[in-house]
Amino acid sequence: MTLEISNLSGEAITLLKELIGTPSFSSEENETALLLEQWFRDHDITFQRDNNNVYAFNKHYDQNKPHLLLNSHHDTVKPNSGYTRDPFKAEVKDGKLYGLGSNDAGGALVSLLAAFTYFYKKKDLSHNLIIVASAEEESSGSKGLNSMLEILPEIDVAIVGEPTLMQLAIAEKGLVVFDAEVSGTPSHAAHPNQNNAIYNCIDALCWFKNFNFPKVSEVLGEVKLTVTQIKGGNQHNVVPGSVDLVVDVRVNDCYTNKEVAQILKDQAPCKLTPRSLNLNSSAIPKDHPLVKSGIALGRSTYGSPTLSDQAALSCPSLKMGPGDSTRSHSADEYIYVAEIEEGIELYINLLIGFLQ
Repeated sequence: MTLEISNLSGEAITLLKELIGTPSFSSEENETALLLEQWFRDHDITFQRDNNNVYAFNKHYDQNKPHLLLNSHHDTVKPNSGYTRDPFKAEVKDGKLYGLGSNDAGGALVSLLAAFTYFYKKKDLSHNLIIVASAEEESSGSKGLNSMLEILPEIDVAIVGEPTLMQLAIAEKGLVVFDAEVSGTPSHAAHPNQNNAIYNCIDALCWFKNFNFPKVSEVLGEVKLTVTQIKGGNQHNVVPGSVDLVVDVRVNDCYTNKEVAQILKDQAPCKLTPRSLNLNSSAIPKDHPLVKSGIALGRSTYGSPTLSDQAALSCPSLKMGPGDSTRSHSADEYIYVAEIEEGIELYINLLIGFLQ
């Protein structure tokens, strides 16, 4: 590790500690946005801000060159009840940096910031670099990366920083959440009723449990359909007229969200209403030069089942970052300091292989 990269690593870890100590729930990221602004000022980088999204272009920007987006988010979920540590106190113990947002996705964010800073003043890059530290990722809100795409020039390829153990997630499943209504005939519990909505749920639940989409992705596998919520009835002596379900569908790259919605609406034994069709699957070809650069560094490729801001992008996009996805949203969240140091060096070497 060169002295320049080592210094950037130290500064990035310091910034992450400050971010951890600053609450930044989705739509409440103003204070962490100010910390990110200060990073750019300290490194003499011209930046802009839109709502709580902070972004910058490389110094020698050339509008005739293609655009590579570096993106990660600075909002967090709220801490769960299992925390035994102060979620807003950054502490390092046994090489682990503890704190809310440390793994998801603070480690990736500060690592990408360090990498962008490394390349900011370099000339003769094959692509323009754009970095966006975005808001509202955890809530899929309307003022996050999706809103930035109306402001930025057309993106040709992107790296989305999320915890992947610095492996190459070359595809990511999309998401459609459905509100389902299983209907029946409301009645008094004391009287016969052959159309009990709760009993009708048995067949509906079995249908959802056993239904399979035929197309299986080489990278992402099957479409995964899961009933995650059920609600019906409000008192013991009344048979409800309907029962509400929530169905979570993780969509592979063989289908669009619109196709999945139409298939389920045509075949499901109950009424289905999709909440949104905007969170599509994402992918980048395995032979894309960005992926090849990662493979040359000994990184492996895989398909990710979890959703990120990749869903907002229509260009080829690679998800990659320090940390482990299984730690995300967990109690006493942490990331290894060494993971951040490795992440910065790998991001820089990945980009050297791609941009030069």
